[in-house]
Amino acid sequence: MEEKRGRGRPPKYKTPEEMQIVIDQYFEECEGTLLTDKDGELKLTKYGEPIYIGAKPPTVTGLALALGFTSRLALLNYQDKEAFVNTVTRAKARVERYAETRLFDKDGANGAKFSLANNFRGWQEKQNVEMSGPGGGPIQYETMTAEERQERINELLGKA
Repeated sequence: MEEKRGRGRPPKYKTPEEMQIVIDQYFEECEGTLLTDKDGELKLTKYGEPIYIGAKPPTVTGLALALGFTSRLALLNYQDKEAFVNTVTRAKARVERYAETRLFDKDGANGAKFSLANNFRGWQEKQNVEMSGPGGGPIQYETMTAEERQERINELLGKA
């Protein structure tokens, strides 16, 4: 009997728990470190919020690189593995939550929209465009014959 050989690279993570450790480290690094004065007292903003230095926004690509993957797509492929689906989905949801909060921030709204539309399902800007023909009704080109379309074009160009 022929022995089965494994194909491809061995998995980067054997268990979701192993992956979760690296995910938690990534999000901790994104938070930055608290700013303190020379006496070790916490520095606060004028609103009483702690000040972080070295903070960076969490991103799907940043998460993928922190996990040792070569690309965002490699992380997304890991999400297809049954054992890792919840771990990766939860990590992506943390990135999504950050991007979503930036929608309310005028400086981060455009980047947040881009990230949400391209990295997460169900986020896309839709624009409905309605066109009306003579009499205000909708133009239904799909029901017009080629001859009718040409007549309409000539009418619009004043060649009727």
